Amino acid sequence: MKVALLGPVAWRTPPRHYGPWELVTSLLAEGLTARGVDVTLFATLDSVTTARLDGVVPAGYEEDPDLDGRVYEALHVAHALRRSGEFDLVHNNVDWLPLAFSRHCAAPMLTTIHGFSGRNILPAYQRANSAYVSISDADRAPELEYLATVHHGVDLDQLPFTRFAGEDLVCFGRIHPDKGTHEAIEIARRAGRRLTLCGIVQDRRYFTELVEPHIDGDAVVYLGSVGPDKRAQVLGRHAALLHPIGFAEPFGLSVVESMICGTPVVAYPKGSMREVVDEGVTGRLVTGVDAAAEAVRSIGALDRAACSARARERFGADRMVDDYLRVYGDLLR
Repeated sequence: MKVALLGPVAWRTPPRHYGPWELVTSLLAEGLTARGVDVTLFATLDSVTTARLDGVVPAGYEEDPDLDGRVYEALHVAHALRRSGEFDLVHNNVDWLPLAFSRHCAAPMLTTIHGFSGRNILPAYQRANSAYVSISDADRAPELEYLATVHHGVDLDQLPFTRFAGEDLVCFGRIHPDKGTHEAIEIARRAGRRLTLCGIVQDRRYFTELVEPHIDGDAVVYLGSVGPDKRAQVLGRHAALLHPIGFAEPFGLSVVESMICGTPVVAYPKGSMREVVDEGVTGRLVTGVDAAAEAVRSIGALDRAACSARARERFGADRMVDDYLRVYGDLLR
């Protein structure tokens, strides 16, 4: 089987620090290649992969201010589709743009929908010649038909289990109102715990007004964007991950990574969280700051080894690759 894996180009694949879509695409490219699939990864030219690498974008446009993302994403898609007749399948992980030109794709197209930026992009999906995979049942649009739901998988070897942790809490993800960073600060304060913040600043005004004033290097510590080399160390040493999201989260990679390290999650039950978090095993699902602070106080009752074991069973990259191979077979049949 020859597969064109059309990856995003905002960041390098795999990402140096932030880039969830790039991370998943990388794990899929490596996993499929290890299974003997002939994979061509269309990504930034500085990407690192055991698959064949092709592309026209020199580096991630979020990492190079001289690159216009709109221009290079269009050039990227056009280049991949120009070669589409060489493959049995084109697996789109970019977003809506390839869908606008899907009828120019000479092979069957499969699109993993990593999340909708808004309902206004739905026409691109409704009119496209593509099959769809959702990353959670919660993130399905009723207007679309789906071949399957495939939960993301992660590299278990990079996320070793940490049996013993301190009392501090961690909030890991982009700093944006959607992620509820300011609520995590308040939850930690009410629970009487120190908080470590990690992630890129995606909303500068939000960070300046509601987050930065609380960062004092003691009660609230900000580590910036933490890359793959330090992710497990940071996640594993904390008592719990706070995830007080303010939107319907399509999946939540940091939640899975935390649980795999043995660190349970205290999350609001929005979006995919009811699918991802096993209540009472890998975390607690609560609503509101007070309930979250109370859950933090009792989080030590959860068995970290059981938390890690359940997450490893459900969210390994090998399972994700197995799921996609089944989807590929269904589509090609």
